[in-house]
Amino acid sequence: MTDLAALTPKLGSLYPFASQYFDRGAGVRLHYIDEGAGPAVVMVHGNPTWSFYYRNLIVELRKTHRCIAPDHVGMGLSDKPPDSGYPYTLQARIDDLTALLATLQLAQPLTLVVHDWGGMIGMAWATQHPQLIGKLVILNTAAFPLPPSKPFPWQLRLTRTWLGALLVRGFNMFSWTATHAAMTRNSMPAAVRGGYTAPYDSWTNRIATLRFVQDIPLAAGQPGFDIVRATAAKLGLFAATPTYVGWGGQDFVFDDHFLAEWRRYFPHALVNYLADAGHYVLEDAASELVPAICAFVREG
Repeated sequence: MTDLAALTPKLGSLYPFASQYFDRGAGVRLHYIDEGAGPAVVMVHGNPTWSFYYRNLIVELRKTHRCIAPDHVGMGLSDKPPDSGYPYTLQARIDDLTALLATLQLAQPLTLVVHDWGGMIGMAWATQHPQLIGKLVILNTAAFPLPPSKPFPWQLRLTRTWLGALLVRGFNMFSWTATHAAMTRNSMPAAVRGGYTAPYDSWTNRIATLRFVQDIPLAAGQPGFDIVRATAAKLGLFAATPTYVGWGGQDFVFDDHFLAEWRRYFPHALVNYLADAGHYVLEDAASELVPAICAFVREG
């Protein structure tokens, strides 16, 4: 497990939360944040981020809500087992989230916040527990197959090759590059960049940033594609669910092709389109998005 004390010099006051751990068996522990009290807000991150991505939102929302933000296994402060100790599949991620939230006994409708691959994980869980969903916050993500009009980005194709694997695990290229390319409105401060990359400080600790990309299902017959298709088929369960979409227009992966799909599935959603913001939209447009999301979560 990543040592929180070892990360302190890099995180400083940027991550002012108490760490919680959930045993997933076979010696694997999942790290999560559980801050504040009141109606629950569950925040599911993607790749190559971790709960650090939601830190500004947690600081504000914990004043009125219970904020829960897990780190996927292999990410953030969770354990980073080898392939022999964890499957690193979409189904495993959904199972982890299901088990954690069941243990926390969240009986009342909650707000689900999702970003990047966290959208697929979080929405798959949501379609299996629709009675627990009170509101949705969607941030540059997907919960459906790659839109027909959207080519699979060459950068991700490269990552799925042997050369990409070497760059990701040997040089931390996925996490490091994202801290530069995933923000377009603002430049990421060095301390924040250090917070994003700190958990991925060795070949061993970068396993999940690679496995996440390798596990993306693109066509029928590939592992996980049936989950993607089944989740998309059930998105209609949330046709009347209050939904806020915060969308960075400069995202080269989750771009306007994906936003068009969300608009098709959720025509009722309140969409805040930030034309000059990048993939890390909650980071890039924090001054605008954090108060807007807090207001949305608190209203009603």
